[in-house]
Amino acid sequence: MLPARCTCLAIVLFTVGFICADEPWQRHTIDNTSRGADGVRPHDVNGDGLPDLCTGWEEGGMIRAYLHPGHANVKQPWPAVTVGEVKSPEDAVFMDVNGDGAMDVVSSCEGKQQTIFTHLAPTNPDEYLKREAWTTKPIASSENQSRWMFALPWQIEAGKPLEFIAGSKSPHGAVGSFRQDDAGSWNWQKLTDAGWIMSLVSEDMNLDGHPDLLFSDRKGKLRGVYWIDLASDSRSHTPKLIGGTNHEVMFLDAADLDQDGHRDVVCTTYGDTILWFRRTGQDPAFKQVEIPMPANTGTGKSVRVADVNLDGQNDLVISCGNASKKHGVMWMQKREGEWVAHFISGAEEGIKFDLLQLIDLDGDGDLDVLTCEERDNLGVIWYENPAR
Repeated sequence: MLPARCTCLAIVLFTVGFICADEPWQRHTIDNTSRGADGVRPHDVNGDGLPDLCTGWEEGGMIRAYLHPGHANVKQPWPAVTVGEVKSPEDAVFMDVNGDGAMDVVSSCEGKQQTIFTHLAPTNPDEYLKREAWTTKPIASSENQSRWMFALPWQIEAGKPLEFIAGSKSPHGAVGSFRQDDAGSWNWQKLTDAGWIMSLVSEDMNLDGHPDLLFSDRKGKLRGVYWIDLASDSRSHTPKLIGGTNHEVMFLDAADLDQDGHRDVVCTTYGDTILWFRRTGQDPAFKQVEIPMPANTGTGKSVRVADVNLDGQNDLVISCGNASKKHGVMWMQKREGEWVAHFISGAEEGIKFDLLQLIDLDGDGDLDVLTCEERDNLGVIWYENPAR
């Protein structure tokens, strides 16, 4: 399926200043007891107002959930449960799969496994951390279809059945939806072909009040950043190209970076460039701005937009792969036309960092940086923001 049109209008280049000689932020370990932590997704599963987490351990072959232990104990390893054992998990996300009110987990596997699994939680909250109370089931329609990379719980509108969007990579790479029928079977509907899906994000791109699907495709003839209008009942969903076809795009974020009232799209690339697709109006048209990565950093992996230092201005937080003896996690602020970078992880530990989440984990009023690292086996970790 070909993109409808490119909505990028122009390319603008920024310069990046020096990396400030800050001290790295203090790192805290949530879990480092398995191998290959690969992405972490938050959700409050027990209604206590605190973010709980789930992740897949790719080399360890397991899916784990973590309950926030409260602010007093947040700097210690978190209470955890292995909800299932699978091979080559690339992603895990919370979702109430069977509508019983308990928050389950959906995992996506590549490698030879090539299956999406549901991990069903116990209905008794007191048993949530009991491994034997969880049940793992494969989704039959996903088995041996593709190398599954990412899943996004989805509800097109209130009252509609919950489904999820899934993305995979070649061979047979695709983006599509899984819906349950009345018999409880999950049915697959492909939306578009793909080369290597990185991000799947819910974002109202055309401002019609309905969520659209924003995604990044890393490889192949259709690589780039796209969005699909999923509000149409007909579901004749042609992807609309935003840009990035000349780059190997990685994880993206949607936010109003320049605070002009229009939500933009920011995407890392597997290289030395961050792509800022600056929205130029209500119609989803964008100007492509290229922000160079700072010196002595790895290749781009994930990016988030937030006010890191509480000065009222939005900043960029970036994670990297290929960061041996280089900076793997950092934040960047714009000063007088230049983007100035600051340490978070430092350059001594960490090689392959992953998806970023910005959450106030310790309750002190600033955003901490949550991520995984899977080569030095730092595991599921968070960096404490010193802004307060």
